[in-house]
Amino acid sequence: MKTSHKLIFGDSEDMREVEGHSVHLVVTSPPYFNAPFDYPDLFDSYEAYLEKMRKVARELKRVVALGRVVCIVCDDTLIEGRKYPVVADLTKIYIGEGFIYRDKIIWVKPEGYIRISRRSGVILQHPYPMYFYPDNIQETILIFQNGKFDYNSIDKATREGSRIDVTEYQRQKWYLTTWAITNVLPLQNRLERGITAFPDEIAYRLIKLFSHVGETVLDPFMGSGTTNKVARLLQRNSIGYEIDLELMDVVKEKIASVDSGLFEDECDLEIFVRDEAKHMRTQLQEVISNRRSVAKAAKK
Repeated sequence: MKTSHKLIFGDSEDMREVEGHSVHLVVTSPPYFNAPFDYPDLFDSYEAYLEKMRKVARELKRVVALGRVVCIVCDDTLIEGRKYPVVADLTKIYIGEGFIYRDKIIWVKPEGYIRISRRSGVILQHPYPMYFYPDNIQETILIFQNGKFDYNSIDKATREGSRIDVTEYQRQKWYLTTWAITNVLPLQNRLERGITAFPDEIAYRLIKLFSHVGETVLDPFMGSGTTNKVARLLQRNSIGYEIDLELMDVVKEKIASVDSGLFEDECDLEIFVRDEAKHMRTQLQEVISNRRSVAKAAKK
């Protein structure tokens, strides 16, 4: 099946390129609010971050088809000892914009794959009450629905072509509210170097569970293009929005890397660059590098 993929480098609070109620599934991970080693000082304040999320949620309400699902990979953010309740606040925002809160899945990462914070060590130095801070090995996948889904709206051929492999479903324990999946570390030798990408497996499960072959999957915070890549693999169309122009080559490489082994596996790829697109990755990495240098010097 030939698929089409539209990449827009611009701000997703305005998705003018997408028709109303034309998207069948959203799989995304918004930027983590000013996370020190990912998005330092990206937003002026937490309130500004939430306002951005609200504008995007409002636009998603316009473009998502009736009864269809929005999946958001997110987590609370720790900055200089203060924890920001991102998961709770995003839930409030989406309910406030008219979505139904359908479910929540906890993504559990292996203990050895903690990337930044090992706060539990504080109690080893101070083994007394009030010094406990747990290491975080989880993120949340919030699932919202845009009204009631009409199961009769899908024809039999499409339904059968999108059948879920029940053996895989049971073997990998998709049926639980906790998913144990190894995270992607943004290491030097990986395509996602310096990018907080979620693993293909998360997009794979969500696209399988909440969309049909030939439908359209949207990621309003595209990043390195994981959602778009997996959408092509699973014979879905995709749309992606990303503000950072420096990620264009990574996204194109990801989508091009898909090989389903089918002769018909072709795709149309359209790329649009809007005026508000920026060059951000290099600048963010410089800030992160300086912070790490300061932290290293302080330890010495």
